[in-house]
Amino acid sequence: MQSISPDMQHCIDDCLHCYRTCLQESMNHCLEAGGRHVEPAHFRLMTNCAEICRTAASFMLSNSPVHAVVCAACAEVCKACADSCEQIGEMDECVRACHACMQSCASMAQGAGQGFTQPTPLQDRLPM
Repeated sequence: MQSISPDMQHCIDDCLHCYRTCLQESMNHCLEAGGRHVEPAHFRLMTNCAEICRTAASFMLSNSPVHAVVCAACAEVCKACADSCEQIGEMDECVRACHACMQSCASMAQGAGQGFTQPTPLQDRLPM
């Protein structure tokens, strides 16, 4: 069994925290606050963010050879979600969770400082 590096474990933890935060905030705070909090674009983004965070954690936990690609997508969605939550206001916890996840996933997508800058083609990373 291959162990998970401390950097990857940190990223998994950030992803799962962001997943929980976005889901709880969207289903509790946003639905109860109404108004701009439940506008379709914002609400969809929050639920999409929760799902991509959960997916990124799953890819890392399973030691998927394409986890960096999913982490790159997760970082982009987290950035968009943080920006949306910041613009609407009263969502500081979500903004913090998204920023932390965005930074961890961006680092993971870049190979966590191991010189990895460009993903290899998907077919080169999958066992055949």
